Amino acid sequence: MAYDFDLFVIGAGSGGVRAARFAAGFGARVAVAESRYLGGTCVNVGCVPKKLLVYGAHVADELEQAAGFGWTLEEGHFDWGTLIANKNREIERLNGIYRNLLVNSGVTLLQGHARITGANEVEVEGQRYTAATILIATGGWPQVPDIPGKELAITSNEAFYLKALPRRVLVVGGGYIAVEFAGIFQGLGAATTLLYRGDLFLRGFDGSVRTHLKEELEKRGMDLQFNADIQRIDKLDDGSLKATLNDGRELVADCIFYATGRRPMLDNLGLENTGVELDPRGFIRVDEQFQTTEPSILAIGDVIGRVQLTPVALAEGMAVARRLFKPEQYRPVDYQNIPTAVFSQPPIGTVGLTEEQALAAGHKVQIFESRFRAMKLTLTDIQEKTLMKLVVDAETDKVLGCHMVGPDAGEIIQGLGIALKAGATKQQFDETIGVHPTAAEEFVSMRTVTR
Repeated sequence: MAYDFDLFVIGAGSGGVRAARFAAGFGARVAVAESRYLGGTCVNVGCVPKKLLVYGAHVADELEQAAGFGWTLEEGHFDWGTLIANKNREIERLNGIYRNLLVNSGVTLLQGHARITGANEVEVEGQRYTAATILIATGGWPQVPDIPGKELAITSNEAFYLKALPRRVLVVGGGYIAVEFAGIFQGLGAATTLLYRGDLFLRGFDGSVRTHLKEELEKRGMDLQFNADIQRIDKLDDGSLKATLNDGRELVADCIFYATGRRPMLDNLGLENTGVELDPRGFIRVDEQFQTTEPSILAIGDVIGRVQLTPVALAEGMAVARRLFKPEQYRPVDYQNIPTAVFSQPPIGTVGLTEEQALAAGHKVQIFESRFRAMKLTLTDIQEKTLMKLVVDAETDKVLGCHMVGPDAGEIIQGLGIALKAGATKQQFDETIGVHPTAAEEFVSMRTVTR
């Protein structure tokens, strides 16, 4: 059968755009359908605008530290509207770049909601198209628990477009999005409470990292409420919001921000017209090559619920394009030793196994830990500490994990990710000459086993 396209991609986020661009570059006839915004969550309501807001919040730290270096500054004034307007302008610029990337690659861009009507057929705004392969890359969507008053809360989607910075913010959740936005709101001047139903936030991260960040956030005056959850939300006469907790306590805020998980975006996608199956968590079930249970349909990115990170979606999109249209260049995606960062304040950088994961996997480990006050802070009264940690296999000397909490953690961990991918040993770390004076040199200077 002759198809309109070799590949029809639903979703113009990071993974979908990468697959479409390179497939077209390999000579395939490609279409992309997008109903919202080009660039997906990351560019519009995720990584990029969030990092811009993190930069904005971090200015407060720089101003606080300035006096120690001889700077006398007038009292600063922060304007939320200016930050958001500048952020919006940058996002619009990136939207245009994504459009040009697709169109200049020869991809047919269809702006409208795509619905699958058959194993090889997609409908967009009443027009039907056929394709040899359909790739679902529709991403995820934040969700709020079904409690009374849930409609009064916001998520990350709405946070980037608030008309004003709330005076009091209650952030609900224990993942990286919750921790990051709590730091943003507090850094920009809002009285911030972070509420999580578990014992300690960032489940799955290294225990030392989690504890250290908790201590540093408390130093900054953030109100941390653990083992707590909201039962209902009510709007008060003055417009503020009252959260009633499961223990009967009441918290009042001007904004309640939920970051308690994301669901796959499958709304009106037409999966019922196909043989595509979902896994028990509700994500699209795929095999190692991103093949769904419908032979002509693939899926990548957040919608499959593996590692929900932009660079991972990019790698998955590239793998699909190569496997389909340039098989001699195909390489499977390696999910081991993925570096990642949490842009909390202070930020986290991590790659490889946590101490807990290494022990659970049967490794005999040596732990190297260092906590120190960064050189930049020695001329100030700020007592923030940086944490650096190495998890080493005691038998092979291989470095299994690197973890950091402190300034520039994400930048530093990226380089160490290469070392772990290459299988570096602790001896090789020790024999690497450090860059002095930097915080990063501590990773090649730790000699004493902590435990």
